[in-house]
Amino acid sequence: MRAIFLASAALIASPAMAQDHGDHSGHAQHQDHSAQQQAEEAEADAEPDHSAHQAMDHSAHQMATDPEEEQDHAQMDHGAIDHSQHGQMDHSQMNHGAMDAEIPSGPPPAEAFEGPAHAADAIWGEDAMVAARGYNRATHGNARFGVILGERLEARIGEGHDEYLWDVSGWYGTATDRVVFKSEGEGEFGGGVEDAELQLLWGHAIGPWFDLQAGVRLDVEPDTTAHLAVGVAGLAPYMIHVDAAAFLSDEGDLTARVEAEHDMRLTQQLVLQPRIEFDLAAQDIPERGVAAGLVKAELGARLRYEFVPEFAPYVGMEYERAFGGTADIIRAGGDDPGGFVFLVGLRAWF
Repeated sequence: MRAIFLASAALIASPAMAQDHGDHSGHAQHQDHSAQQQAEEAEADAEPDHSAHQAMDHSAHQMATDPEEEQDHAQMDHGAIDHSQHGQMDHSQMNHGAMDAEIPSGPPPAEAFEGPAHAADAIWGEDAMVAARGYNRATHGNARFGVILGERLEARIGEGHDEYLWDVSGWYGTATDRVVFKSEGEGEFGGGVEDAELQLLWGHAIGPWFDLQAGVRLDVEPDTTAHLAVGVAGLAPYMIHVDAAAFLSDEGDLTARVEAEHDMRLTQQLVLQPRIEFDLAAQDIPERGVAAGLVKAELGARLRYEFVPEFAPYVGMEYERAFGGTADIIRAGGDDPGGFVFLVGLRAWF
């Protein structure tokens, strides 16, 4: 009887349970629990597993302490590196002076002298290198230079007449070969130019101290006359500057001129320069008022002050005298063949 009662109750309860599953509110609660469980699992995954980190083998993380040791430079194309930007580095901002560089004192170490005196001899041969060193020493590397020198730009104040004079030269070329230009002339203040000449020469070194000069000279006053010119110019013993030349005119007249001067430095800026000049002629030249022999001589001294080496005004005194037949020609004209002149001038170069 009791079994029959329980079976009846079970049959009655089954439709009721089926009715509860049809209610979705209960099913939504079931879904809420599932989402919460998934969020908890995701949070757990996001947290680092320090236990696993502690288990890591950090010995595998050993890094190279010297990058140079790790880089294989043999595989690097250094030629392709753009070094053009190195020149733009502002070294002024680098405190190079603060670098702790130790400069050794005393003589060079003995190892510095263990090598050959001229290592290039081993490659090119001793004979070839001796010749090359000698050529470079004689030519200064064939570098080209140029100078314009106003040796004398002066006023000459004498008895009865005041004159001006210029003596300018210049050259351009190497230490062994150069083009030389010279110009001299004089005239009287208030009058015209009495004498003027131009020279264009080629100069070639014939030794360490002297050049051979050859070319042409053109007199433009008082008459136009052309000359062939040949001479030497250079530095004689005791630092005496010498310029000597012979001239053959288109009329066949042979003349010569010798100039010598010496710079005596009294202080760093004050220089005393004695100077002497001779003119000679091989024959009489009546149209020039010149007789054969020693024509004239000039002996004087100039004291200049070099504000800078390129600019030096000076004062001086000079004695001029004609000799022989030339002096007679001057006396016949009513003039004195000799006399002193006071000099004021400028020596400049650039």
